[in-house]
Amino acid sequence: MENTALESSEFNWSSDTSDNLLRRAACQEAQVFGNQILPSSMQIKKATVFLNPAACKGKARSLFEKNAAPILHLSGLDVTVVKTDYEGQAKKLLELMENTDMIIVAGGDGTLQEVITGLLRRVDEAAFSKIPIGFIPLGKTSTLSHTLYPESANQVQHITDATLSILKGETIPLDVLQIKGNKDQPVFAVTGLRWGSYRDAGAKVSKYWYLGPLKIKAAHFFNTLKEWPQKHLASLSYLDPTPRPPEEPEQKTPRPPLYIRLYKRLAHYWTPVPKEIPKEVTPEAWREMQLSAIEFSVTTQNRHLDLKRTEDFMNICIEPDSISKGEYIKRGSQKMEDPHLCPEGSQCLQASRCILQLPEPGSPPVNHVTSPRPHPSTGHSIDSFTWLECALEL
Repeated sequence: MENTALESSEFNWSSDTSDNLLRRAACQEAQVFGNQILPSSMQIKKATVFLNPAACKGKARSLFEKNAAPILHLSGLDVTVVKTDYEGQAKKLLELMENTDMIIVAGGDGTLQEVITGLLRRVDEAAFSKIPIGFIPLGKTSTLSHTLYPESANQVQHITDATLSILKGETIPLDVLQIKGNKDQPVFAVTGLRWGSYRDAGAKVSKYWYLGPLKIKAAHFFNTLKEWPQKHLASLSYLDPTPRPPEEPEQKTPRPPLYIRLYKRLAHYWTPVPKEIPKEVTPEAWREMQLSAIEFSVTTQNRHLDLKRTEDFMNICIEPDSISKGEYIKRGSQKMEDPHLCPEGSQCLQASRCILQLPEPGSPPVNHVTSPRPHPSTGHSIDSFTWLECALEL
């Protein structure tokens, strides 16, 4: 018994020593940036960090202060840390924030989504969106961290590597999904969205915390007792993928000499402006379909990013509602590990834009369907529902 305790103590000491060595090496690398001599005309760069202390079950603040904060301060940046107190606060702060040279998100995917939404809602979005955004993954599960940084079993190394990548200016362009409702301001997402039974059951998993490892299966099991089969009706309109425009580097054209500018002004003054011939606008080829699914999801390509792709599109997954309760509970556990899993047998589409209309029985009228549209799988008319329209665009 004593030997076991000694071996455990030695293992913990070895693990802590390894983490300290990783932190020390990262700090030494960061100090190289801090020791650089700046010209007198150049100001110190400002970095604004949005830290979500609630991420990683409340451990995010400790993880940031131990593994990331020293690296940022040693690099010579003027660091301002903003701690968020509640969900949605980062979104509001970004809409009001003054200029900064760099934005750093320390948290999970949810915090990053809030920051991007707040940034793209700004009036000066065109200029403000050029500010680079760094991401330090502190959440329990982060989909984007696998895209942005090499995978590592050591959390300390994962955090220090991400922080150093920010200092080095390593950037990767990501797709952003714009979600517009009928009344609310648009929301922006970098991973995607889900609507259906798996998402509803997943939101209730913490309610069954007392069941330990069985809480996920319990949440999905009790969800089947309310109604089965669970069919979510919707109307989907979408456009096919569009060609991806080539990325051209920004080049500042030199100002022409004075005599050329004068000549152009005189020529423009004396030459009559030609009448513009209106171009024929090709109508967009929208495709329409009625859905009956157990879950519907839309995802970006950020998870499996291909920078050489020639088309822009989002992935749409329509999961059939013809599934047994046992398979539903089993798949629910898989969905908790991989929320955007598109299982075999699902209908997969690719679209550059889509409009999803969701029926809500008993709610005030929002969008009414002009003619009855019987659903192909159920046979009944869904014209009596109130329709909530949601537009999605890359």
